[in-house]
Amino acid sequence: MTVEELMHANLLEVFAERDPERRRAAIERTYVPEVTFADPEETVVGRQALDEKAQRLLDESPGFVFSPGGPVQVVQDLGYLAWRFGPEGGEPVVRGADVALVEGGLITAVYTMLLPE
Repeated sequence: MTVEELMHANLLEVFAERDPERRRAAIERTYVPEVTFADPEETVVGRQALDEKAQRLLDESPGFVFSPGGPVQVVQDLGYLAWRFGPEGGEPVVRGADVALVEGGLITAVYTMLLPE
């Protein structure tokens, strides 16, 4: 997959996916086994830990959805995608951005930043 495709998969097929089986399948095709995911709360390592992180975020926010906040930006093996998170059909409660490092067609690390309103 391209960096752009991987960035969309990270947001929409993993962190926005409420079906655990579909999310796990997306994780397998999107990240290296020892992927690192870091946000302001914690850093987790590995596909299983990333899956658990995504599930916790979704469990804590029923009815909320992720959506892209603009186009993917790519510089060589680095991707950037702004996103929004909030009630479906409503204004976002949180805005953020993901920066990911890609090697060999898979994401090796994702860094999530929360953006000020």
